[in-house]
Amino acid sequence: MEKNQQSRRAFIQSLGVLAIGFSMSGTACSRSEKQQADPSAPEIRTRELDMEEIDSWLVIREDGRVTIMTGKMELGQGITTAIAQVAAEELNMNMSLIDVHLAETGYTPDEGYTAGSRSIETSAMSVRRAAASAREYLLEMASQELSTPKIALTLEDGKISGQGKSTAIYTLLNGKYFETKISSDAPLYANSERKIVGRSVARMDIKSMVTGKSHFIHDLRFPDMVHARIVRPPAQAAKLTSVATQAISKLPGLAKFIRIGSLVAVIAEDEYQTIKLAKAVSHHLTWDYQKALPANRSLMQHIRSLPTDSKIDEKSEAWSDSTIANSPVRHRAAYFKPYIMHAANGPSCGIARYEDGKLWVWTHSQGVYPLRGALVDLLGLAEEHIHVKGVPGSGCYGHNGADDVAAEAALLAMEFPGRHVRLQWMREEENAWEPYGTAMVLEVEAGLDSQGRIKGWKYDLWSDDHGVRPGGDADNLMPAWYIEKGHGEAKSGFRGGATRNSEPYYTIPQLHLQSHIFRGPLRRSSLRGLGAYANVFAIESFMDELAEKANIDPIDFRIRHLNDERAIACLKQLANQIRSIKKQNQQGIGIGFARYKNQAAYCAVAAHVRVDQQTNKVEVIKLWAVVDAGEVINPDGLKNQIEGGMVQSISWGLMEEVNFDDTQVTNLNWDSYPILRFQEAPAIHIDVIDHPHEVPLGAGEAAQGPATAALVNAVYQATGIRVRQLPVIKALKHSALGLKLAEL
Repeated sequence: MEKNQQSRRAFIQSLGVLAIGFSMSGTACSRSEKQQADPSAPEIRTRELDMEEIDSWLVIREDGRVTIMTGKMELGQGITTAIAQVAAEELNMNMSLIDVHLAETGYTPDEGYTAGSRSIETSAMSVRRAAASAREYLLEMASQELSTPKIALTLEDGKISGQGKSTAIYTLLNGKYFETKISSDAPLYANSERKIVGRSVARMDIKSMVTGKSHFIHDLRFPDMVHARIVRPPAQAAKLTSVATQAISKLPGLAKFIRIGSLVAVIAEDEYQTIKLAKAVSHHLTWDYQKALPANRSLMQHIRSLPTDSKIDEKSEAWSDSTIANSPVRHRAAYFKPYIMHAANGPSCGIARYEDGKLWVWTHSQGVYPLRGALVDLLGLAEEHIHVKGVPGSGCYGHNGADDVAAEAALLAMEFPGRHVRLQWMREEENAWEPYGTAMVLEVEAGLDSQGRIKGWKYDLWSDDHGVRPGGDADNLMPAWYIEKGHGEAKSGFRGGATRNSEPYYTIPQLHLQSHIFRGPLRRSSLRGLGAYANVFAIESFMDELAEKANIDPIDFRIRHLNDERAIACLKQLANQIRSIKKQNQQGIGIGFARYKNQAAYCAVAAHVRVDQQTNKVEVIKLWAVVDAGEVINPDGLKNQIEGGMVQSISWGLMEEVNFDDTQVTNLNWDSYPILRFQEAPAIHIDVIDHPHEVPLGAGEAAQGPATAALVNAVYQATGIRVRQLPVIKALKHSALGLKLAEL
């Protein structure tokens, strides 16, 4: 077996150079014009974008191809392929004739952020309507052009024909715009033909990745491009007090040393030289900082001690504290989720060029328009002088360092005009400076009646904000903290991120839900699922505990508290999947269920685990999931999303936790912040329940909460140890040592 293994470095070396050039011309609109002589500059639409116009979503090109415009980014979720499928269906066109142009300011619609598992619900459905409207408009045109009744005409692969006559759709338009709005009356082929939608289609971007073609922003190379590195301070709130400029000026290979307040960077022609320079410069800087982090304290207790903005989020009209107190069976438990990282495979990267008062930025941000707004605030440039183009990054699960590195590259480009400036973070920077998924404490109390039904449910959650994206505000960009330009502290995001899925999807007569929002010690923002991950982990763990107290099978216990037939169908199908599984000694099977946001995709998960109680090694043998995401666009793509979500969730739940000392985060590499390895990945089986006439729902964040809940419930079955504080492996080690994790 060892003979066939190859190191990652050797494998990459065997590929040779991935890419030496990048051109936007392959995705350009035939009706656009270059704004400047720079051949690498993105193209600009000459027509104002209007979300209601067909032209904002698709362009018919002279070579017979169709370019679809989407304001969403490809984050590995396969949205490019799904959007191409819905467009191909409505245009009755082979998918090979369709290109998808990703988010780019001034060129694609402003669809905000690619977040919340809503790209299918929003962008894909907008494209579907635009494509159907375009088809009907073109058939009308062809009917007049060919003097043939519309009903006698068919559109296929860009050609309209009927009664012995034909024309190409580009010929019909002859380079003109559609000049018409999207019609809600245009019939959808997805409801009648369904030749492409509903079929598993291979991802359009996989080939470029596996063959080593230029795909990620990390691959981009421009003529005469220079490389940059930021010299990071020893703590987040540090201020630069002195710089040995004379010594720095003598460092070989330095193209420019840049200091903007406490933001320090170096630029060189060669990337490795830049890395060496950054390390050398760090020895010539003096910082002032405080040891402000609560090291060596229970984070769970620390969170509970912080000042909070508390609010009652839901309270039943008949709520009474006595409901639980007077119940025949009462139960109370508290759960904890630590800070966790995005832990992207590829560290964040940004490229920028500034020349003649105009700024061009290439980024893997989830929102090119919100980033542009924040850059306006940060740089003082007019919006029309900033162009931001989205390029896929390697690993993105929410608000990671993509916006920060793009803003840093922009700042450096303005200090080094006329050249493309490429800034890529190092692994240590990514781990230490990205915004984390925040730590949370969840406390649940419930009462059961004599029939094993939940009478009252009281839920309190403690959480930091989950939504601190730039959103047009420079204060939320990390470089703004250091340039001393009068920017303030990062602003809190929407409260809803913390309370997502905090209300159980079960029918419970009396509910009382309260959230307590604190400002925690570490930087935090949106990470896949936001608060839903921890809330579902707590709720589904507690449901299992209640089921045990009621002496009812966990699946039956959930079903008796559900009124939604689609939810019940998912659980019943899951029960069928695991019914025949024979557990051996030290093995357990647990389940978890949720409907994401209580209004999106349904997902029921089962986990089969083996726990070696001598070594505390947890092996996840197999995972099952039953998913109902309404109309399915691409079954394999949907399964990929669920599979990825389950594997990531198992990794989070088993082993992931951000640690810190009194100044900075200490998990700076993959040894100190382990994630699930390939050989540890479980077998996975997924059933998809298709509802072709229901609204399609995104599923990228549906599985995380149920998967970790299934994991801890399975561990309990295998060991009798109820893990209420993640990560599981740490909790089991404490249990084996006879230690108690911090209690409330």
